[in-house]
Amino acid sequence: MVDGGCAAGVAGKARYRRQPVPDAEGGMKLDPFVVEVIRHGLSAAAEEMSLVMTRSARSPLLREAGDLSSAITDGHGGLVGQGRDIPIHLGAMAYTIPELLKVMPRDGLNDGDVVIYNVGALGGNHLNDVKVVRPVFFEGEIVAFAVSLAHWPDIGGTWPGSYFAKAVDTFQEALRIPPVLIATGAGVNAPIVQLLKANVRDAESCEGDLLAQIAATKAGEKRIVELCREHGKAVFMATQSRLHDLSEIEMREALRDLPDGVYEGEDYLDDGSDNNAPARIHVKITIRGDEATFDLSGSCDRVSNFCNTTPFMARSAVAYAARIMSGRDMTQNAGALRPLTIITRPGSILEPGWTASVAAGNHETSMRIVDAIFRAMQDTIPERLSAGGATTAGVLFFAEPRQNGSWRMLYEVHGGGEGARHNRAGTAATRVHLSNTSNTPVEVIEANYAIRLEQQAIRRHSGGAGAHRGGDGSVRTYRILAPSMHLTTCIERMVIAPWGMQGGYPGKACRISLVRQGANVAIDGKSNLVLQQDDLVTIEMCGGGGYGAAK
Repeated sequence: MVDGGCAAGVAGKARYRRQPVPDAEGGMKLDPFVVEVIRHGLSAAAEEMSLVMTRSARSPLLREAGDLSSAITDGHGGLVGQGRDIPIHLGAMAYTIPELLKVMPRDGLNDGDVVIYNVGALGGNHLNDVKVVRPVFFEGEIVAFAVSLAHWPDIGGTWPGSYFAKAVDTFQEALRIPPVLIATGAGVNAPIVQLLKANVRDAESCEGDLLAQIAATKAGEKRIVELCREHGKAVFMATQSRLHDLSEIEMREALRDLPDGVYEGEDYLDDGSDNNAPARIHVKITIRGDEATFDLSGSCDRVSNFCNTTPFMARSAVAYAARIMSGRDMTQNAGALRPLTIITRPGSILEPGWTASVAAGNHETSMRIVDAIFRAMQDTIPERLSAGGATTAGVLFFAEPRQNGSWRMLYEVHGGGEGARHNRAGTAATRVHLSNTSNTPVEVIEANYAIRLEQQAIRRHSGGAGAHRGGDGSVRTYRILAPSMHLTTCIERMVIAPWGMQGGYPGKACRISLVRQGANVAIDGKSNLVLQQDDLVTIEMCGGGGYGAAK
């Protein structure tokens, strides 16, 4: 299947294959200290990219909440360096450049080129996650790619914020951007910028965020070129290959330490399956020696809401869970994926086709894959895992129309309870697993939006009981001060609460309420509605599951 005329669909069964290694490595003996210096240099370059983004971006979602990620790949797209950003983004970046190069070959790129795109077939997430990619040249050759991913608060579509719960396809969700040059050595491509600004609701923020991404990739390029100059191109490129090999070795050693066998687990999204029943995510893990297969084909069919996701998100979730299973703080790069085979099924919620609605799949469905894997392994390596936690972003998206025809956007996530572990209670009011974003400070919200925060608190006793209790969720109450405001809710764990482990009890489920003129108004966890002035919206996040039988 082709996405937007840009890329072929991925196969249902995927193993990450070794990318071609530059000839420069042949016969070269690498100093292990130099390898470590370059490894840390690549990570530092990605960290600096993220810092440039948070200091330069216009949207509070990026500069306050940090819904962005940065990565460095080798010259063929193999992930070699990443910031301390968001695992679900970073896992997908292992596929982003290899897929891009299938439709935009290396020999067609020039020094100074910067590419923008968001289509799902190219190692994609949901459409709000816009990628800006810069090939890094040294001595006339591409030696790396600098990748900046940022969640744009709005990218067009049916509903402000580009989350439309009832979307029947991705065309209702957002503007689809195939790979296109947003800048060249001559400067920014102004017509493309104008095209983007004409199709989003907050053009000013969109332009500011885009320019911040371009600047971030420039910062990454500068640091990569410095590494090449200091150590030489041949050593730099050979080191990238060596880093892949080291991570592969470490992952294989970790898998050998696990008992061979077949392990199965499942968990459920609240709804979206046939007759709006809970949507099943199922995994069968087969461990044989130093390799593992994660078969997700038993998951439910494509769902009727925006909780479908791309195969790349499924692979990202598996990569994260495999690292947790390993019990090691290993470097995540392309090499660590080589021992893993990940299977999805065409037509399923995890491979629904490139026209399916996928807005919520990034942070809801991907989390359920992690839960299913943990449940599969909970009796084998319980000391490495945690009970079920707040594996939902708990999104409330407020969109305020302004008199000039533009919109002011607040995309807000909420922390819940972490699942307890074998040796401690869960942390309260936090994001878990694949997420790594902050909430927006009250002062920033009240200074920039027609909203007053009337409550911010811990939801006491929402964590599940056990030998160690699950963490408590958070509570936030928003009063609307504008004449009207559009609201999107995207909240899981309202029906199926976070699960307990080893005899622990589940945490309490999420709740959301709307009070209008003193009366309670029904509101769903996945909905789009228009709020009125003085409406009061309260979200109560779920607690984490307990660990072990209570004494």
